[in-house]
Amino acid sequence: MESDIEMPCPICSKSGQLKMASHIDEIPYFGEHTQVTLLCNACGWRQTDFIPADGKKPGASSLFIHGEDELRARVVRSSSCTVSIPELELEVSPGTSNSGYVSNIEGVLNRFIQVVEMVLKDLDDPTQVGAATRILLVLSEVKEGRGSGITVELLDPRGHSMVLHENTVNRELTEEELESLPLGPEPPIIEK
Repeated sequence: MESDIEMPCPICSKSGQLKMASHIDEIPYFGEHTQVTLLCNACGWRQTDFIPADGKKPGASSLFIHGEDELRARVVRSSSCTVSIPELELEVSPGTSNSGYVSNIEGVLNRFIQVVEMVLKDLDDPTQVGAATRILLVLSEVKEGRGSGITVELLDPRGHSMVLHENTVNRELTEEELESLPLGPEPPIIEK
């Protein structure tokens, strides 16, 4: 279902250009979710989020990756989720225009690889270049089923994110995590 939103775009401020599309779907093993996408036809800004039909508690979902089986594990990441790889000290926190996505672990690793490759192009310091190159090597080895493995962890204060695999470890967030984790973009207030 698509509808016009009677408010200016939060990025370009043009009125009459904002649309909201919602789609309810059953994601296998995750249950019913609503995908909500806001889109500005003027500037192209887009924000997508996934909202589960049943209430969720703030939580963390982690999986140790050491083979092809784990690479295929499904991932639902909401716009409020922080994704981390503790062994490499990598973390992606939600920003003000963050979007959710459905992927698999390999897709999550590819996103990290793309960002590290982009940062690597701008590095001049040999120490930083070496560190970024080592990170890329570890991520590539894991994708090829080699190396000692890494952990991918989703930390979601709204409880909308999860990894689907029999070896996934789910837990509640600690008070410290709840206080320190960003919530990502605030859903716009839509008045009729």
